[in-house]
Formats: sequence, structure tokens, C-alpha cells
Amino acid sequence: MSNRIDVRKTYKLYIGGAFPRSESGRSYEVLDPKGRFLANASLASRKDARDAVVAARKAFGGWSGRTSYNRAQVVYRIAEVLESRRAQLEQELRDSEGVSASKARDYVDLAVDRLVWYAGWADKLTQVVGNANPVAGPFFNLSTPEPSGVIAVIAPKGPLLGLVSVLAPVIVTGNTAVVVASEEHPLPAITLAEIMATADVPGGVVNILTGTRAELAPGLAAHMDVNGIDLTGIDDPALALSLEQAAADNLKRVRRPAAEDLLATPSLSRMTAFLETKTVWHPIGV
Repeated sequence: MSNRIDVRKTYKLYIGGAFPRSESGRSYEVLDPKGRFLANASLASRKDARDAVVAARKAFGGWSGRTSYNRAQVVYRIAEVLESRRAQLEQELRDSEGVSASKARDYVDLAVDRLVWYAGWADKLTQVVGNANPVAGPFFNLSTPEPSGVIAVIAPKGPLLGLVSVLAPVIVTGNTAVVVASEEHPLPAITLAEIMATADVPGGVVNILTGTRAELAPGLAAHMDVNGIDLTGIDDPALALSLEQAAADNLKRVRRPAAEDLLATPSLSRMTAFLETKTVWHPIGV
């Protein structure tokens, strides 16, 4: 009989490519569906959220300046590493959500496939949503999509597939992200952060906070250096409305989808939601 004591994992935040504890020193208990203790997760503060925005802004220039093909390679690499750690993620899904082993496998499969799907669109999206505009005059008039900047993402309760579904389209198009992970099921989000840290994702491109939506979302919605916010994970209509009002102060792009089936095949709308269209005029030589 072994007397060995298991090494307990410390679930931290993911900011700027590092794994700090909350600056407040707080944590909260993560429980399984039967109310049993699973782990302690860092309880992020508004200061942590501001630090994450700073890290995302610092990373934006380099990330948006990469070729779309290179961003596709990085997102595909996330899928590769996620596939290699499927056993851990499947167990975390079973522990967190109480799903069956087969359902956990399905969720991991779908998360991998979704990353590959978005990676495949990275260098094709411009050809689909950009265009040459007909104008009355001796000019070329070309429109092309460009990333908006720093996007705050309130992730849905689906701790892996839901997170991948809202995060991948944000970063594959050249934006950087500050993510508030599922409050109820945060553990797979930190494992995904560890995956991204070893999958060639530059520090600051993705920043993941664990904690409460009610504390973190208002500060992100009102932050003047956040360019857009995805409210998919907000199921309280009153909170969603207040976040939309706070976001209006600096004309953020706001995505507040109606009921959405994250198991369905994704559409381009998640990628185009946080893109700006730049139009260039150029004279035609004679």
C-alpha cells in the first residue's frame, strides 16, 4: 500500500503568458454537480482584469500584424496539443459537469474539430467578406476586414466547447482576448490556458480570468481600452442590458446572441462580429 500524497494542482489565472495568482490573494471553491469539493480556483479581481487588458493591448500589434496563414498555424497547433491532453480534459469535464465518459469524449472531439474549422478559415475570410466596390470614377475601391483590437469574452457555461467556440473566432481574426471563464466550471479553462502556453500562442494574445461574472464583466464592459465584448455567457437579461449600456461609452462592438446551439456547425458571424472594414481608394493609372 502506497503512502504517497497526491500533488494538488493550483489553479491560477492566465495573464500575459504567465500564471499569476489573483492580486487580491482570493480564491473560491469549485464543486462538482453533487456539491463535492474539486479544487480551489483563483478569484480574479477588477485589478486582475485591468492587468489582462494591458497585456492584451501590448500583444495586439504583433498578433494582428502576423499573416492570417501564420495565425491559422497557431490555432491549429492549439488543436494538436489539446488532442494530446484529451484524457485530462475528459476527466475534468466528467468531474465538473457530471457528464458521462462518452459525452466528455464528444465534447473534446468537437472542441478539437472547432479549432481546426476556424484555423481553416483564417486565410480565406478576407476573400469572402472583402470585396472590390464598383465606383463611378477612375479609381480602385477595395474593402478589407481588419481586427477591432482587444475583445472581452464572457464565456458560456460549457467549460471547454463553449470556451473554444467563443474564443477561437476572436483570435484567429487577429484580435486579442480577455476571457472570463465559466464561473461554475473554471477548471478546463485553466487547462486550456496551459495548452495555449505550450502551443506557440504569444503571451497576452489570450488572457483567462476565473471568478464571478458579476464582478469582472462590468469593469471590462466599461473599460475604455476594450474594443468589443461578447456576452454569450451572460444569461441574466438585466446584467446583459447594463453591460451593453456601459459598453456604449466608447462605442464598443457588442455581441449579445440569442439562444445559440454551440453544438451546431459554426457560422462566419462569430468571426465577422469583431472585424472592422477598411476601404481604400486608389487612382487607376492611365
